[in-house]
Amino acid sequence: MRQKSRVAAYAVCVRDGQLLLARSPAPDGTPEWVLPGGGMEHGEDPLDTVVRELDEETGYRVEVTALLGIDSSRHVFPREGLRGPVDHHGIRIVYEGRVTGGELRYEVGGTTDLAAWHDLDAVPALTRVRLVDVALAMWRQRPADGRVSVPAPAVPAPPASPPSSPSSAPETAGPA
Repeated sequence: MRQKSRVAAYAVCVRDGQLLLARSPAPDGTPEWVLPGGGMEHGEDPLDTVVRELDEETGYRVEVTALLGIDSSRHVFPREGLRGPVDHHGIRIVYEGRVTGGELRYEVGGTTDLAAWHDLDAVPALTRVRLVDVALAMWRQRPADGRVSVPAPAVPAPPASPPSSPSSAPETAGPA
């Protein structure tokens, strides 16, 4: 199985009780809210990454005011194109940022299509990636070791199917 690591840097920008988020399509195409930020280029400093990514995705210039922590996630994806399964390890560096200039705009030709401020109280109702919750916990708790525990979202149970009797054959669709 192939192994792949990705290091990325993100920023929590809170202003007047609102959090800055960007919108990106999930693998199935559903729009979901993400922290502004993204992958480091080879040789790039993580602080430079977050400043560049915030500008690209939101139009804002930011000053990094704190290192909040590092989140690590690992997932095995069954296939990546024709190359088979991949064991993916994401290392996400989370900063606190303060907007110092620029104007809110949307990214063109990138991984996000919208940027917006959201009331902190409204964030739990948004369709969002787990990193948003992790980063907000880091921002609120300021853990000395830079790690927080945020439970994974509950996966809904599949609907119960009615009991079948041994003598009943399954129904099939098709020509009669």
